Amino acid sequence: MRRSRTVLAGSALALAAVFLLVALALLIVLPSPWRYVGFGVCFILFVGEVFFWNTRVRGRRAQVGVQTLIGQRAIAASALRPDGQVRVAGEIWHARCPDGADEGDTVTVIAREKLTLVVERVPA
Repeated sequence: MRRSRTVLAGSALALAAVFLLVALALLIVLPSPWRYVGFGVCFILFVGEVFFWNTRVRGRRAQVGVQTLIGQRAIAASALRPDGQVRVAGEIWHARCPDGADEGDTVTVIAREKLTLVVERVPA
């Protein structure tokens, strides 16, 4: 399962902020010659982290919407006879399985009809 661009950017920003905070703390805590070395190392890591995630995430379109669920596997949260609920990507969705599925069965999302997912049972 792929993570969206905003999640990647948010976690990268948090990690970069940690490097910057550690750099500032080392600048205050360490004795004279080492404070500059510690600050420099952490600052280089900060800049490298920002540069890496900026080049990795730039140009990607955010993947959002129900269409991104098609092809993903889900777990039947209730019996699908033919309607019920499935848990997919951490969310519970209304689903329809023409062949039926029991609670706990693994299903694959094959289509959507408005806000109802059409699923088929994965053979065991």
